[in-house]
Amino acid sequence: MTIKPNERGLCELYANDPERADYVVFGRRTKADRRGFLHRAGLVSMSAIVGAAIPFHANMPGGLIPAALADSLKNFRLPGKDGLIVLNDRPINAETPAHLLNDDITPTARHFVRNNGIPPETASEHIGEWMLTIDGEVHRPLTLSLNDLKTNFETVELALQLECGGNGRAAFNPPARGNQWTVGAIGNAKWTGVRYRDLLQAAGVKQNAIYTAHYSMDKHLSGDPEKLPISRGVPIAKAMEAHSLIAFEMNGEPIPSLHGSPARIICPGWPASTGQKWLRRIELRNVVHDGAKMTGKSYRVPKYNVAPGAKVPKEDFAIIESMPVKSLITSHATGTNLKQPRIHLAGHAWAGDRRVRSVDVSGDFGATWQATDLDPPPNPYSWQRWRMDFQFPAVGYYELWARATDDRGVSQPFAINWNPKGYLNNSMHRIGVTVT
Repeated sequence: MTIKPNERGLCELYANDPERADYVVFGRRTKADRRGFLHRAGLVSMSAIVGAAIPFHANMPGGLIPAALADSLKNFRLPGKDGLIVLNDRPINAETPAHLLNDDITPTARHFVRNNGIPPETASEHIGEWMLTIDGEVHRPLTLSLNDLKTNFETVELALQLECGGNGRAAFNPPARGNQWTVGAIGNAKWTGVRYRDLLQAAGVKQNAIYTAHYSMDKHLSGDPEKLPISRGVPIAKAMEAHSLIAFEMNGEPIPSLHGSPARIICPGWPASTGQKWLRRIELRNVVHDGAKMTGKSYRVPKYNVAPGAKVPKEDFAIIESMPVKSLITSHATGTNLKQPRIHLAGHAWAGDRRVRSVDVSGDFGATWQATDLDPPPNPYSWQRWRMDFQFPAVGYYELWARATDDRGVSQPFAINWNPKGYLNNSMHRIGVTVT
């Protein structure tokens, strides 16, 4: 099976699809406008990247890599992002190396990006026109503006984990199709918005409603307006959970376009795909939603353990709900050369709908384990900080393994159960360091 490379160099990106590269790198507005896109956001982005104004920008042909970039950049980077590794440019998907996730609150610049389609244009001048419709199995269908959300409902701010269901897919063997995430499709930002349940209660949920259906403003990669890139939903009980939000701010600022401006859903602890970005409509249904990426094998795993590479009938798949217990070492990266035998080791742990009870670390390939100090979360569904002082017995190469255990006694495994789509990899995080 052929797997796409984890990184795309800037030259490779431009060589394969220069028009798409203009859009990804500089925000060109339409494919039809190759030479004139620099009159708005594209010009601002390009000028910021090269470090100066571009007097003759009108003469630049579409698909031209500025020499300043061609000579100095080895790997493609998303504007506004710090150190993310781009897995795919169509759609845009990028993950964060674990050692850049050491902050308790993930900076927007270091939060992973997962898209399924082509992001919509959400320029600031159009945000005032945005409306959210809530209909279906409700007594009082609603149409709400952004101002309605902010003035008619209680605003809350919560630190919430958001993780792609395919985080860790790169470790599956045989390989599973999809973006080859390693460990960095996770973030814990502060999200500001209104409780999902408050909107549903205002609309009046009918007794026969059992599931939500989410619809957004992004477009299918084919460009076909009749196709949706993704339309997922959750059981009514999850939508009514106190920490599920319709968010309009990320880390105290309006949500950036890449993360779902002007408003998105956050269903923390469940796959991030349930958190529809660029939200425009919520429909309540009397059946399990069957929208794009809700059927077949999408965001589903076998109901039982299967052998690697096994064929599994579609009817034997179940929809992923709560994500499993997991942890990361974030204070140090693989390849670190340590000049002292004692270090302060730290990271984060989370457990979907559950809470983390403990985190242990091993430096001898799992023969013995040492308990760490674990902080309580600032609110449910936030990841938790763990820390410890670790002593190495001698110089040499070491692997540090982190293993979290949730409040029901379930621990991270060393080996993962294979599944056809490469979901829910919660194997222990390992880094290799050398003590000199």
